[in-house]
Amino acid sequence: MLLAGSDDGVYRLPDLDGPADRTAEQILDSGRVMRLRTFDAVDGGSASERSEPSSDSPDGAFAATTTGLFHSPDGETWVDLGVPTEAVYSVGALPDGRLYAGTRPARVYVGEFEYGTDAGETDDIGPAVEWRECEGFQALPSREEWRLPRHDDLAQVKDLHRDPADPDRLVAGVEVGGVHGSDDGGETWVERRGDDSDGEGVDDDIHELHVVGPGEYVAATGFGLFRTTDAGESWTRLDEGVDQRYFRTAFSLDGVVYAGGALANSSTWDDPDADPVLLAVRDGSVERVEFPAADETVTGMTAVGGDPVVATHRGSVLVRRGGEWASVGDLPVPGEPTGRYTPLTRLA
Repeated sequence: MLLAGSDDGVYRLPDLDGPADRTAEQILDSGRVMRLRTFDAVDGGSASERSEPSSDSPDGAFAATTTGLFHSPDGETWVDLGVPTEAVYSVGALPDGRLYAGTRPARVYVGEFEYGTDAGETDDIGPAVEWRECEGFQALPSREEWRLPRHDDLAQVKDLHRDPADPDRLVAGVEVGGVHGSDDGGETWVERRGDDSDGEGVDDDIHELHVVGPGEYVAATGFGLFRTTDAGESWTRLDEGVDQRYFRTAFSLDGVVYAGGALANSSTWDDPDADPVLLAVRDGSVERVEFPAADETVTGMTAVGGDPVVATHRGSVLVRRGGEWASVGDLPVPGEPTGRYTPLTRLA
């Protein structure tokens, strides 16, 4: 089952082989979906390299939205997990069952994800999470710099991931605020933005932070596509020689990094000269991937059965098999494109 996030909630596409003109079915009515994730496999690594799931890993689908963090075990029923801050922009997990929520304003919360029972009965009544703030996140030296006037002088935690190098290592991407890491499950944090003075830093306008493998991350930012192989101690640019420097999303599959970018921010994406791009980076080379929705910006990516699947800012959903693209269906996108994401995930 393929799940997609949009401006007004989560939608479902049952398979990838049906008629191309299908419209996705809405299964969650919520605010704009910023992240849509499953943790059926231990977080981290490409889709083809992930480990067997831990018995304690949170299961089901999680939707981080501007009106809360929602969970569904089956893609049918959804429960609001009651994060203390309503606008949830990211969700992550550690394999021991700890669940994390990143919010706007920029805070990180942690809780134990478990199913509750009613008056001692054995029937599950849904997941229960007792949240507490990871206060060490507020102690980062650059914390007071995380703001932009166009964001109402606020920042948001756009991604939270486990680094598979260590079962307690977390990495967070902040818009606007850069990349930060924790080696103790979120209690204390250090900056992982690299050194701007020698050109080895990452742009602090993080739109998506993707974990490729142990210590290796790719950051899609407002000014460039960056990669680190030492957990953020240093960063290199991947988009040299490319006109499009505004990147919305990044994903890796079988050693290839894919990234969706544009010439400028999302308020310009419907302009005739927007010129969006889908890039593939392999072995140090960057190439432009041709696909049917050439005038649409890729705003969400995943993989199904080893094949890349993309969703665009206009709601086109496509899969690439054997080098050929096929339409999966259409995703309704009823809001304004500014700030839009269309995250994808697969729920077994």
